[in-house]
Amino acid sequence: MPIIEAHLLEGYGDEAKSRLGRALTDAVTQVIPASPEAITVLIHEVAPSAYMRRGESRSPAPARPDPVAMVRDFLAAMEARDLERARGFLAPGFTMHFPAAAPMRTLEELIAWAKPRYRFVKKTYEGFDVATSGEAVVVYARGMLSGEWPDGTPFADIRFIDRFEIEGGKFTRQEVWNDIAETQAQESAQEKGPHA
Repeated sequence: MPIIEAHLLEGYGDEAKSRLGRALTDAVTQVIPASPEAITVLIHEVAPSAYMRRGESRSPAPARPDPVAMVRDFLAAMEARDLERARGFLAPGFTMHFPAAAPMRTLEELIAWAKPRYRFVKKTYEGFDVATSGEAVVVYARGMLSGEWPDGTPFADIRFIDRFEIEGGKFTRQEVWNDIAETQAQESAQEKGPHA
């Protein structure tokens, strides 16, 4: 029955403390064979006046944004073609990597690349997985795509995984895997018939 204690400066909201508690619980389950129900996390808060480093009181840094909420908000902005809002999530040097495409650095490049492939695409999420590596946070979004092909024919139930790297509260890299090309090839073969 692991018990984890964390000491924080006062000033973090309930949502940030809840996220910290879940993250600490997840970290323990990666190393110790304990179920989450058996892990206790205690967060102790200290007034800034009661905490000093190098003889000086400190104020708490702002909590980092929720990485899953960031991914959802960014992808929602992209679906709505709100490029200005979507750009606000991107770090300098951000790159996107899509199947069979050279790395892209701007949202306009992505839209131009996608235009001959489909009219629009929407995502239905089945889940999100979050991991950390040093100061980077990695989020995997997985689920199904639906939308319309360039000729207006609808499509649905195409698997996808998006992987995002976040540093300093901004996306530095996006990688995408999906079955769009395989689905298009299958539908094209079916249209031509068995004797094509």
